[in-house]
Amino acid sequence: MAETTITIRVEPELKAAFSRAASARERTDQDLLREFMRDFVETQRTDSEYEEWFHRQVQIGIEDADAGRLIPAGEVEAEFAALRATAMFAANGLAP
Repeated sequence: MAETTITIRVEPELKAAFSRAASARERTDQDLLREFMRDFVETQRTDSEYEEWFHRQVQIGIEDADAGRLIPAGEVEAEFAALRATAMFAANGLAP
């Protein structure tokens, strides 16, 4: 795979601390920077996918509300009260 070079300026203390941390993990500065870059790119990709999914879900909710497909507040409250009760029992090692 072809490679390219990135040059950055950092404080000498940061460079030294980073090199020490890399060495302590038996890694080179370059290895860690590549790993950090890959992780950052992957995080951006997954964050973007989540944002797209979230926006689709909001749009679905808006469309459902506009069409009158709603759940009465009392039903929602009752369902979540039951979930809270189950969680409390489970947290205390009891059966509901």
